[in-house]
Amino acid sequence: MLQRYILFWLVASSGIAFFWPEFGLSFDPFKAAGGSAINVLIVLTMFGVGALLPVKEVDQILHRWPTVLLGTCIQYLSMPLLAWTIVQVMQPDPQIATGILIVGCVPGAMASNVLTLAARGNVSYSVSLTTSATLLSPIVVPIALWLTVDDKVEYNGWAAVQLLVLRVVLPVVIGHLLNRFYEGFRRLADVAASTVANLSILAIIAIAVALYRSGVTQASGALLLALAVVNAGGYLAGYFGGAAFRLPEPMRRALTLEVGMQNAGAGIALATTLFGDDSPAVIPCILYTFGCMLTGTILATIWQWTTPDPTTSEHDAAATEG
Repeated sequence: MLQRYILFWLVASSGIAFFWPEFGLSFDPFKAAGGSAINVLIVLTMFGVGALLPVKEVDQILHRWPTVLLGTCIQYLSMPLLAWTIVQVMQPDPQIATGILIVGCVPGAMASNVLTLAARGNVSYSVSLTTSATLLSPIVVPIALWLTVDDKVEYNGWAAVQLLVLRVVLPVVIGHLLNRFYEGFRRLADVAASTVANLSILAIIAIAVALYRSGVTQASGALLLALAVVNAGGYLAGYFGGAAFRLPEPMRRALTLEVGMQNAGAGIALATTLFGDDSPAVIPCILYTFGCMLTGTILATIWQWTTPDPTTSEHDAAATEG
């Protein structure tokens, strides 16, 4: 229920956080939680993601590493490049520009796996891509930020590495190892891990919305356009990148959603850690969350009613394997 209607719950929870002052209550739980809660919640989110990773599908990464590496490379090359190009063209405020670049550099989102299922895509490939991008993020993301962020914007690159290792990769690894080796934990994860992960990411975004109410309302049309271009460009890069390498249609759909949808929780945590709780760099991360969830849901719904061409898929699969 929660995962299936995640877009609805995202709008509802963030809407409550945004309009909380209108309720006339003196205590604001969202602002009281602050950046420290975001740091804890990102760990819970990624731990839940790790606990949800099926053992067989993780093992498949080793068996089909060329196609997984191919998809991960398409994501980590196209998204930072798209974000950097948009920043160069539009020349926004340096902090906003940095937020756009963070959106482009972080790994893919867990929601892409769910939407891939709805889109009749290859869910196993989607999970493999999310896992690969997440595990490589402590290496790739700091390098991508170093190459794209303006020299005038000061940040601690080592802090980015530490955050991604300790709050993103390590919780995923621990969650997966517990799921792999302990039957009792696996049964518990099957019941609760998805709820924990989704509630955590909803809470992260709601807190961020509360902390940046004024910034979100003052977001310019240019910023919304920039994020829309990055999102659409990511979808196009994923689909046509997969087509160029003759991936089967279900894998192209998985790659499309994986590239275009980014890990908002990691982006928000990265922005607050590197630039502080009051940095405008968080605003593009918040806005992109809503945008990619909306467009991803629309795209998955369209594909849900379009069955992949089995002839094309078989031909492309044979070419890929050969």
